[in-house]
Amino acid sequence: MNRKIVAIDFETANEMISSACALGIAVIDGNKITAVKHWLIKPPELRFNYFNSCLHNITAKEVDKKPEFYRIWPSIKKYLEGNIIIAHNAGFDMAVLRSILRVYQIEIPELYYACTVCLSRKVWKGFDNYRLNTVADNLAISFQHHNAREDACACARIAITAAEHLRAGSFFELIEKLPLKINRLEDI
Repeated sequence: MNRKIVAIDFETANEMISSACALGIAVIDGNKITAVKHWLIKPPELRFNYFNSCLHNITAKEVDKKPEFYRIWPSIKKYLEGNIIIAHNAGFDMAVLRSILRVYQIEIPELYYACTVCLSRKVWKGFDNYRLNTVADNLAISFQHHNAREDACACARIAITAAEHLRAGSFFELIEKLPLKINRLEDI
């Protein structure tokens, strides 16, 4: 089986962890991004707080007619299942995924993930902080922050750059070199 690395990023509508309103995915095969996907999602409760909308510029009006998560889950699942998921501050994105699956009573599949914040701290010392935009700036990766598609691509580029920096032929080789912890979604 040819396992891939799939970078993901969720944006949320409000303070509820299950309020996913956007999801971006960037698929890495070898050390290249081979597919990029983006979905706008109608959250379970159509309530946006001002702070969140200011960050990602998504409003209730923009997602009111978009599908709810359970309707697009089959399309999303095919990218995640059997692969390693990565996210920058993975605890947040995995909590969103787990929570939204629970809201719609979707069985939580066996998924594994790693965090590119942890990866970045191991590979590059001395950054002011390890937020996505700071790491990306230090690596000359340009992107539009808080756009789920762009954030997922930036996360993927960080992983690819780390593998290249440490002369790892793939992310799987990078995991072994560091070592980087791989977690199970079910364990959150």
